[in-house]
Amino acid sequence: MQTSKSGIRILGIAESFSQGANNSLFAGVVMRKDLIIDGFAFSHATVGGMDATDAVIGIFDKLNRRDINCIVLSGCVVSWFNIIDPDLIFKTTNVPVIGVTYEDSKGLKEHIIHHFPGDENRLSAYEKLGERTFVKLDNKYGIYIRTAGLLKEEAFSICNSFAKEGKIPEPLRVARLLARSFFKDENRSNILNIS
Repeated sequence: MQTSKSGIRILGIAESFSQGANNSLFAGVVMRKDLIIDGFAFSHATVGGMDATDAVIGIFDKLNRRDINCIVLSGCVVSWFNIIDPDLIFKTTNVPVIGVTYEDSKGLKEHIIHHFPGDENRLSAYEKLGERTFVKLDNKYGIYIRTAGLLKEEAFSICNSFAKEGKIPEPLRVARLLARSFFKDENRSNILNIS
């Protein structure tokens, strides 16, 4: 992948949910390297389910674009242990995937066992993710990445290019803001029975 190209486009995907909600809202933002937003789409996943991968692929399909160079995820374990499969997303879309997180952790295996006893499929999906790689961006912030379909060095270059202020790459920062805002509005509409 030519990560230095000025015309590179990233699909950043983040989600939002609240405790007690049945569904989470996923927002996807297409952003060019010059930080111009070039499209967005939404989808839903089940809180505590195993359909987050479908939600990501759904956003990609809704956009119906051939110019997306990489999909960047705000984590691979979302919506109360709903585990995203980056390899399946890459295989399905033929677009490389980067999962980005920000905190050091001993892992979530024990939490999954505690909250979902006997759920071997969920545990297996988590273990399949493998270890995260720590990278330090040029702005001195550190992030953790998982990749599918591209080299760690390419993933670093992409995250580094899009992290303008702080450690969150801009497509993820905007997607997170959209997801949170639309999730609140969607829940408010449901409460008020507005369609």
